[in-house]
Amino acid sequence: MGNARFTLIEEKKEECGVMAAISKNKKPIAEMLYRGMLAVQHRGQDAAGLVLYNGSFYKKKGLGFVSEIVTEEDLKQPHWIGISQTRYPTTPTCTLSDVQPSISGILAVAHNGHLANYGALRKELEGKKYVFRGTVDSEVILYLMSEKLEKGASIAEATRYVMEKIDGAYSVIGIYDGKLFAFRDPHAIRPLVYGENNEAVLVCSESVGLDINGVPYSGSVGPGELFVIDEKGRISTESVLKKEPRHCMFEYVYFSRPDSIINDKLVDSVRMELGKGLAKEAPANADLVIPIPDTARSAALAYSRETGIPYAEGLIKNRYVGRTFIMPDQKSRINAVRMKLNPIKATVEGKRVVLIDDSIVRGTTIREIVSMIRRAGAKEIHLRITSPPIVSPCFYGVDMPTYEELIANGKKIEEIRKYLGVDSLHYISIEGLKKAVGEDSCTGCLTGEYPTKEATRLARERKDGYGCG
Repeated sequence: MGNARFTLIEEKKEECGVMAAISKNKKPIAEMLYRGMLAVQHRGQDAAGLVLYNGSFYKKKGLGFVSEIVTEEDLKQPHWIGISQTRYPTTPTCTLSDVQPSISGILAVAHNGHLANYGALRKELEGKKYVFRGTVDSEVILYLMSEKLEKGASIAEATRYVMEKIDGAYSVIGIYDGKLFAFRDPHAIRPLVYGENNEAVLVCSESVGLDINGVPYSGSVGPGELFVIDEKGRISTESVLKKEPRHCMFEYVYFSRPDSIINDKLVDSVRMELGKGLAKEAPANADLVIPIPDTARSAALAYSRETGIPYAEGLIKNRYVGRTFIMPDQKSRINAVRMKLNPIKATVEGKRVVLIDDSIVRGTTIREIVSMIRRAGAKEIHLRITSPPIVSPCFYGVDMPTYEELIANGKKIEEIRKYLGVDSLHYISIEGLKKAVGEDSCTGCLTGEYPTKEATRLARERKDGYGCG
């Protein structure tokens, strides 16, 4: 069987979600942190961890869902600062040594994203006698900060040192010397929002972590910006190393919850705009518009409204099937798709269907979904995708690491259409995407043009190795 991990439905995996909280009156924060972790559970379902502070650290980590890891005893802890993470692994297996937050002395950090130059920095730090317990990127951030803080640097000085050393995407939360801090990479690739009320200040990957705690959304941490929140909840900010924002377009297309606000945009509204854009670019003569649940619903509804074609729920998702499986062969993966989704025959039989999905990476899963809808009696299937073709790997935290696995890198649109078995296929244009998500987006996986030097180098190296350069 080996160690290959395959997703149940070709889900694009991201590394994690983060959540932090600090009480303004030093009241216990564990329950607030726990609720926020549940709100970002969709960003990482393989493992989770939290660190609490009230003069000393209390930590809890485990494999599985947040509700399986955090216990009633954990929620009763008196600590008044906390940081946490929900995690997807980027390696075939996930072990406790790779679960964040990471701790060194009186410093604890967690992050969302990926460091493109992790390998070189780890080697450098190991040469300085730092001991790595796992393979998680947060340890590099932890040790780089420790290196400066132990020499008397301020949090801002240590953060600048980190930003000057690392290349990639990172939204970081941490605890140091009785303070909560948070910062974002200079291009603000991964999301990080904050909010406060009279009781607490919260920082989270998405605004739903604030909503679940009844805390109003205040805004996003800016590109290269550092937030430091003291023990009374007073926030100080500093622009440490700001560059042009390049927000990840996949956050809007797929990862984030539709009820989240990230980078001051409501995700649901962005997806509606994507659906409108698809309707204008590629209308179809059809009887029904059907989304592939769940992330394509908003776009499908907008496509329906724009074209006048009725919207219908034609695929039902089984929510009681685990999200990931180890599947050794194609037959097992096809069976997994059938366990997860089931078409409503009475809805699609004899109908011309517009099928809306968020993106196509490898193409194997959407091919099986199309086949299922055909077997249910659909007369025609017109596939519309809210992301342009993905032709390059991601080096910023999305699980698309090679050229070989990307169907759009090796096939033309007509070839993909035939492979998937659909009557027509249209990906939204890059212009249509940017109109919805904003011009300040990272589109490296769509264009091969990355906002950082190390990612550009890695792409060139892998492209040369793949033989397509």
